[in-house]
Amino acid sequence: MRPVKRGKALFLLSAAFVSLMASAGGAYGYGEGPDMSPSPPPKGASGGASGNTLTAAATTTGIKVSGNTTSGNSPKSLAPVDPNWEPPPCWYEPVATPEQLKDGVDKLKKGGDLVPVTPSLSWGEELMVDHYEKGKAEFDSGGGYTNYNLGKDGYFWRGVINESRRNELDAWDCERTLFWQDANTLPADKRAPTPGVLAAYAYDKIEVPETEVELKPATRSTVNLPTWVWSDKGTFQEVQVRAELPNAGVWAETTAKPIALHLNPGTDDAEIYPASGDCEINDDGSIGSPYAKGEAGKTPPCGIRYLRASGGTPYQLNASITWQISWEGSGGARGDLPNGTFETTQEMTVQEIQSINR
Repeated sequence: MRPVKRGKALFLLSAAFVSLMASAGGAYGYGEGPDMSPSPPPKGASGGASGNTLTAAATTTGIKVSGNTTSGNSPKSLAPVDPNWEPPPCWYEPVATPEQLKDGVDKLKKGGDLVPVTPSLSWGEELMVDHYEKGKAEFDSGGGYTNYNLGKDGYFWRGVINESRRNELDAWDCERTLFWQDANTLPADKRAPTPGVLAAYAYDKIEVPETEVELKPATRSTVNLPTWVWSDKGTFQEVQVRAELPNAGVWAETTAKPIALHLNPGTDDAEIYPASGDCEINDDGSIGSPYAKGEAGKTPPCGIRYLRASGGTPYQLNASITWQISWEGSGGARGDLPNGTFETTQEMTVQEIQSINR
């Protein structure tokens, strides 16, 4: 369990107070339990009118994802090599023009839905009118706005929670009340949607082909004779995913490049070729060399030699592809992210026969 952050706890108490004090005016807050402890941010409703994210769910993002996210016949998600790496828990996005905000409040005046001003807090008519129409400051939200900033070039921004991390405490880091941001600028906030944030978001969307390699022998090997491992050319190629946030002028493209196949024979009684267990992936997307008739006794460029029979329990041969992750984005930004892996395991029966039919 993660320790409760003191500053975060103070905010949650403040949010609970806002919820209680404003309930008479139609505003309410989410996530405050009866013991004043936080509950996970809500999934929220399905959202408002098409093209208007002002009333969308807390986890509904405007980020557009494109590129090769389904490479191969059996696409799988990558597992970061660094166990501590995580995609961003939340970030801020533009959700409404001045006209859209005014329209949302006008609908509210006629009995429409409350307006979400954070991922976990919505305001009713009185607070919305006071803060965004009359320019009054409400609670700790900073100065108000006059007539919804109509005529100004920019957007009102609000926090968005990453669906994959919505049950974590860090998902509460984007609780700034709906705020104004001039066009073509990013908020001065640690949760601003920088190219690096979008690159990490794209990384979380990458899917790679399942690790499929050819074995000779396929599932039954022989003590002291090598098992050849290879894949045909084109099997493993770069995968690119682009994440772009419209109306913010920010984008990033994350590239996953396969660089090595790692073999683990499932027993210490084995020799691996090469000795590191890492078979390089060739420029054409192939690995190793295919087995050819008459080469059973030769040393393969990528393979395993089992030194002891498996007995009644087959060895678990593990093959994993390492993918190198890099990205580039708007403004010339670029960088690297932790390598990713995808692995598969298959049973290998090794028998005590010292010869093989050729």
